[in-house]
Amino acid sequence: MADQQADELALAEVVEFTSGLIRIDTTNRGGGDCRERPAAEYAAERLAGAGLEPLMLERTPGRTNVVARIEGTDPSADALLVHGHLDVVPAEAADWRVHPFSGEVRDGVVWGRGAVDMKNMDAMILAVVRSWARQGVRPRRDLVLAFTADEEASAEDGSGFLADRHPELFEGCTQGVSESGAFTFHDGSGREIYPIAAGERGTGWLKLTARGRAGHGSKVNQENAVTRLAAAVTRIGEHEWPLRLTPTVRAALTQLAALYGIDADLTEVDRLLEKLGPAARLVEATVRNSANPTMLQAGYKVNVIPGEAVAHVDGRYLAGCEEEFTATLDELTGPDVQWEFEHREAALQAPVDTPLFARMRAAVEEFAPDGHVVPYCMSGGTDAKQFSRLGITGYGFTPLKLPPDLDYQALFHGVDERVPVEALHFGVRVLDRFLRTA
Repeated sequence: MADQQADELALAEVVEFTSGLIRIDTTNRGGGDCRERPAAEYAAERLAGAGLEPLMLERTPGRTNVVARIEGTDPSADALLVHGHLDVVPAEAADWRVHPFSGEVRDGVVWGRGAVDMKNMDAMILAVVRSWARQGVRPRRDLVLAFTADEEASAEDGSGFLADRHPELFEGCTQGVSESGAFTFHDGSGREIYPIAAGERGTGWLKLTARGRAGHGSKVNQENAVTRLAAAVTRIGEHEWPLRLTPTVRAALTQLAALYGIDADLTEVDRLLEKLGPAARLVEATVRNSANPTMLQAGYKVNVIPGEAVAHVDGRYLAGCEEEFTATLDELTGPDVQWEFEHREAALQAPVDTPLFARMRAAVEEFAPDGHVVPYCMSGGTDAKQFSRLGITGYGFTPLKLPPDLDYQALFHGVDERVPVEALHFGVRVLDRFLRTA
């Protein structure tokens, strides 16, 4: 088995499946406005074609998840969860060079919403397990494959539903892999860095409400809800959060510093980030908590002072820093503005000195021998948060070998999302190698 690898048909199928999934519009606008079932049926049909018995599960009609298990050769080994979500964020066709739901393959590139987030990984999983079925390959440990709904919103109809209502499907799973890691990061000097995610900041989406005295816009009003809210939003937006280094971020800084031959002085992190140049982008968003105001709602007429004003803030906090985050928000909002969590998920931390991480590293380096694998922490979050409720330690591992002129991270939720065919081929080969022996 050691010298086997994904067959040629798998390389063709990963392109076909990525394109096919993109053509199925699974736009998640939030508030339940999404229907993943057609994409779930697409995945389930291809899993069944590999001899598996996929289960289709829904909390809400049309919000469909798919789960299947592959039995490993070592019954004493813990199971591994491999998961990807089926929904995508909205896309305005007028802004794109290629229609976002065309799945068009042009000049060796697959275009469309979901090409990197994350129908590409869904397609890789399908292509690998179908290749195994043709070759008679079984992995070392049980693999649980999950294709989820609702990741781009609350995950209540997706991984949250699966973790809370169907934990038996994940029996034995202790680790998991999903988005987003093992992609090529080009630093501008010719180095290829492959960051593997071993942590995520926690999610704290906040609603701020200021109340005051409604009245005529021409009158003096010292209890103006808009003024109170604006002051709180300004304080939050201008706040300088202190440095807080988690073990994953420490490891990332240390390994990046070693790669560049500079002193990893973690007492002067901002200075160290300056020395790292473009590679600092992998770390800079995860050395602190953050809170970014994103939405404002107030009033209905220019000459009427409203009695209430509302703002929304995207908050993120590092592992071990949630209490500090909430205490800081209490201070910044002040006595005239109340705030609450509208959506809250834990920060994650995964060890980087494990056999699993070593196997991920080895699989990448086998097909990218000049690449440099480093751990990193995601600034945002994934379905790994919900699956962590089951004691599953999550890593970001969606391998892609990318050209220097493609800004992978900018394509997440961006215009003209696309993925090179060769990147998908690389991903299949790496994922195949990793999952056989993981």
